[in-house]
Amino acid sequence: MDLDGLEAQMGKLRKAIRQATTAGRHAEARALRARLREAERQWDAEVEQPATQPPLVPVREQVHRALTLLGAPTAAKMIVAVDESFFGGQMANTQLTSLRRDEEKSYRSAPGARPYYLCAALTSELLSPARGLLALSTWGLPQRIIGPLSPRTDFLTSAVRLAEHLMRLDDASPGAFRLLGQLAQNIPGAGDGFGPADPAKVIAAAGAELAVHQERDQMDRREAAARAADRLGPVERLFGSGVKTVRSA
Repeated sequence: MDLDGLEAQMGKLRKAIRQATTAGRHAEARALRARLREAERQWDAEVEQPATQPPLVPVREQVHRALTLLGAPTAAKMIVAVDESFFGGQMANTQLTSLRRDEEKSYRSAPGARPYYLCAALTSELLSPARGLLALSTWGLPQRIIGPLSPRTDFLTSAVRLAEHLMRLDDASPGAFRLLGQLAQNIPGAGDGFGPADPAKVIAAAGAELAVHQERDQMDRREAAARAADRLGPVERLFGSGVKTVRSA
């Protein structure tokens, strides 16, 4: 019973106790007082319990916002780190284990029923699911292709996007700067290894290396995406094809 209901019940019990006492029905009055004390205990318990926490963001939405920020197919460990550092989320790697499989089942049962799906990145050679990487169905095929240079260009792209996002924030968390600092350690010229990373420095260093690899990577991705569009059906374009299917195409 909620607080309003308990308070109404206590009011009725007090009135009944007065009537029973006035009429000399002492046994009835004692029984009513016992019921009143129980209602008061319930009321105290309701008041003292902590306020209900707001509902948590569903895991698939947490993954969606992290991938939207990163802008490239990403492994579960990095998705969890970004969600925690930038959004205060509390996902666990294990929660993402069967997520892509569940999304595929949902798509097969009702194609297009959702505004987006968490899907697979596709290898450029076989157009099969890239192991351990999640992507968004709203991305174009080239963005979801993983070619020989894609792991590096995607890493640099994500570092730039995180740094740009940090520069837009007025109250970025220390964890967000720590995560960017960890990424900067793998980008030549992005940091000196001491203290928090400088977002502007990360953007400049990552951008310089992207200029070297990005054109070739985009060519590989576009070529593989054209093959995927020609050979694969709608489900396979999102969730990948088996090796046999692609080789026989």
